[in-house]
Amino acid sequence: MPAPERLPARRVSDHEALDLLTRGELHVEGQIRDASNAVLLCRVSHEDREAACVYKPVRGERPLWDFPDGTLAQREVAAFEVSEALGWGLVPPTVLRDGPYGEGMCQLWIDTPDEPADDSRLLALVDAEEPGEGWKAVGFAEVDEGRTALLVHADDARLRRLAVLDAVINNGDRKGGHLLVDGARLYGIDHGVTFNVEDKLRTLLWGWAGEPLTEEATGALEALRGRLAEGEALAARLAGLITVAELDAVRERVAALLKSGKHREPSGEWPAIPWPPI
Repeated sequence: MPAPERLPARRVSDHEALDLLTRGELHVEGQIRDASNAVLLCRVSHEDREAACVYKPVRGERPLWDFPDGTLAQREVAAFEVSEALGWGLVPPTVLRDGPYGEGMCQLWIDTPDEPADDSRLLALVDAEEPGEGWKAVGFAEVDEGRTALLVHADDARLRRLAVLDAVINNGDRKGGHLLVDGARLYGIDHGVTFNVEDKLRTLLWGWAGEPLTEEATGALEALRGRLAEGEALAARLAGLITVAELDAVRERVAALLKSGKHREPSGEWPAIPWPPI
C-alpha cells in the first residue's frame, strides 16, 4: 500500500475532512504549549489520505466555575454545527471522537501565513479618535503608560457573519488570535466557552453593535430557526452536545436577533471584551 499523501489542510474539502476526522487514525505529533487546556497537534490518516488536525481530549480540560466539567469539546462541535446550519462555514470541520487520550474534539488544522499581507489585516491599533475608511471602532486600549490607541477591526463581511454567529452561540471568548484567514476564507476557532444559558458574550467584534442586520444574516437566522425546531436533525445533534436549557437559550437568542433586527450590543452586566484581547 502506498504511503498516505500528506495534504495541507486547505486542500482537503470540508466533506473529505469530516470523513477523515471521524474515521481516520490519530497520530500525536506535538502539543501547543500556550493553550489553557490540552491541545495536541496530530496527523489523521485513513486509507490514502492524511491531514493535520487539532485534538483536544476532554481529560485535558481545566475546570471552569461557570461551565460544567468535561463539556468544552462538545461545545466546540456544537459551534461547528451551528456555523454549518447558518451556511457560512466559519468554523473548521470539527467532530467529537475517541482518540489516544480518550474522547475529545478533533478539528481540521488551518494553515495561515506567518506574516499576513497588509490588505488581509483584521485588527489594528491606531492613533486616532475615529476609525478610518474600511474599519470599525471597538474601543480605546492602553498601549503604553499614559497612552491609549483606538482598537479597530476591518469592516469585513466575513467578520460581520462571525459577529452574528458569536451572538447566537453566546461566545465568551472571541479574541483576535481566534481569527484565521486561509486565502479568501475566514475561520473562527476555540469555541469551548460557548452556549452558556447566561449572557456571556465577550468579543472584539463590536463594530456593528446596534446596527441593522444584513438581509443575508436575517435570511440565515430564519433558516436556522427552522432547523432548531423540535424534531429537526440539527436540534437532535445539538441535544447530544449541550443541555436542554442551553438549546432553548440558542432558540431564544435567534428569536431575539430576528425580533430586534439588529446586531447585539454589550449588556453592561459582563465584560464586553475578552482579556487578553489577542
